[in-house]
Amino acid sequence: MKNMDKFLSLLGADADGLLLTSRYSRHYGSEFDLAEGVAVITDKGCRYFTDSRYIESARNNIMGFEVLEVNRQNPYVKRINEAIADFSVTKLGCEEDYLTAGEYRMYEQKLNAQLVPMNQAIHQFRAVKEPWELARMRQAQIITDRAFGEVLKRIRVGMTELELQAELIYCLYKNGAQRLSFDPIVVSGPNTSLPHGVAGDRVIREGDFVTMDFGAVFQGYCSDMTRTVAVGFATDEMELVYNTVLQAQLAAFAVTKAGVTGREIDAAARQVIADAGFGEYFGHGYGHSLGMEVHESPNCNPTGNTVMEENMVCSAEPGIYLPGKFGVRIEDAVIFREDGFENMTHSPKNLIII
Repeated sequence: MKNMDKFLSLLGADADGLLLTSRYSRHYGSEFDLAEGVAVITDKGCRYFTDSRYIESARNNIMGFEVLEVNRQNPYVKRINEAIADFSVTKLGCEEDYLTAGEYRMYEQKLNAQLVPMNQAIHQFRAVKEPWELARMRQAQIITDRAFGEVLKRIRVGMTELELQAELIYCLYKNGAQRLSFDPIVVSGPNTSLPHGVAGDRVIREGDFVTMDFGAVFQGYCSDMTRTVAVGFATDEMELVYNTVLQAQLAAFAVTKAGVTGREIDAAARQVIADAGFGEYFGHGYGHSLGMEVHESPNCNPTGNTVMEENMVCSAEPGIYLPGKFGVRIEDAVIFREDGFENMTHSPKNLIII
């Protein structure tokens, strides 16, 4: 089923039109990524609105929509109301989670149709990936793996976290990233105990762990991976924690397949960490879905009751974080299969000592 057909299947008694305001849904429906725009979908016609910065690109690449320019004479509200009138729309489903309170109130007051919150329904289709989406995600991960291999050669004692972050970003773009999935996390030494620490002026030293969490966007789709490496040497405690995290991920892999809930996968990893005496130091969930956004649904965490389906994608990222000392996280991205999973991440996971 084409993406447009998926959106059209939502039309009925609850809504006879859809208002797509997020970049992700506009991309999903039109199969072309534009930074700015709004789309209206009905079973009588579909229109895509954007401004002069993007109109030429939109007209050359967006199929299945009438593409119209917005400007001072024809702002978004006017264009949307024209579509509402031309296509006899009375109820317009919207992505309420991607509108500010001000935007929602403005549309509610100025559009000539009832605004119907439908964020969950509009975004549900993205949970299970189409083959062409998986192909883009594999390529995003290839870029990420290559960047990791190159940045390993650039890590050195005496450089700051910010300098290493700059090298990592360069390696991602050099290998084909079109955007970053998110601002990379690059932390060292005691800062690695911060799961979402921010790179700073700390100088990397002998005996440090360095954690790098990063991803690339390729044709609108994200990768996400984390590796923790040691500089110079690793203590026995560092090796114990690292190997515990790795064994936790492998235990979760053993139960990862379509038909299993996210909480069951999380529990398999969490049990290994708890049995090793580090249970209180694994605070976040085992994994999250990703695709057009780096954080999507459903998730593999203690409350993840969704049964995972074939071609869903989820991160696999157990971690242990010892406050004031160090932390370890290892993250891959996997595709659920009926008989197991496909790991898109191919970077080594043995403890690397630089």
